[in-house]
Amino acid sequence: MRLDHLSFAAGPDGLASTAQRIGGQLGKNFIDGGVHPRFGTRNMIMPLDGRTYIEIVEVLDHPASDKAPFGQAVRARSALGGGWLGWVVAVDDITVVETRLGRESVKGNRHLPNGKELLWRQIGVHGLLSDPQLPYFLQWESPAEMHPSNAADSDFSLVALEIAGDPQRVSEWLGETVEAPLEDIKVEWVAPNGTPGIIAVQIQTPSGLVRL
Repeated sequence: MRLDHLSFAAGPDGLASTAQRIGGQLGKNFIDGGVHPRFGTRNMIMPLDGRTYIEIVEVLDHPASDKAPFGQAVRARSALGGGWLGWVVAVDDITVVETRLGRESVKGNRHLPNGKELLWRQIGVHGLLSDPQLPYFLQWESPAEMHPSNAADSDFSLVALEIAGDPQRVSEWLGETVEAPLEDIKVEWVAPNGTPGIIAVQIQTPSGLVRL
């Protein structure tokens, strides 16, 4: 179990403008990630060192975005002005999570700009919808060389997460201590009585630490 990526919902100015704004803060451009046809969304990504990445995502004018939980989550966060949507944990065997949560994972795919297709299974977005401090889980089905973090610039890395919430609640959701998937990434638990979810992310860049 490890932190795979972070999701940021585009604001009212749209995906490209949001990516340009955040990329400008970091000093690095986001790249086109492609379309999630099952979820009615599309994204732009920034690979980071340590096999992680940031995605900025927006909903499409497509029925899937109203039906799929992930599309619903993105639409709801964008309607609030955009911002951090959640964090995602990769597992080697998603059937273990299925057994613990008592439901099946769903297929996910993304059509890449180069014509290839990225495949995975995911579970737990309903948890994110009801309690945004909780990550959802995925198991990649595509080979490791297709992981979105490939070709990351080692000068850009995730240093810390600031999460409003309760680490005990998140540990119960994960089925193990919350420190397990985060390894060397620092987590600051803030505002335990506030609205749960990611408050900010700290990224190391060649120009220094940037808080988003």
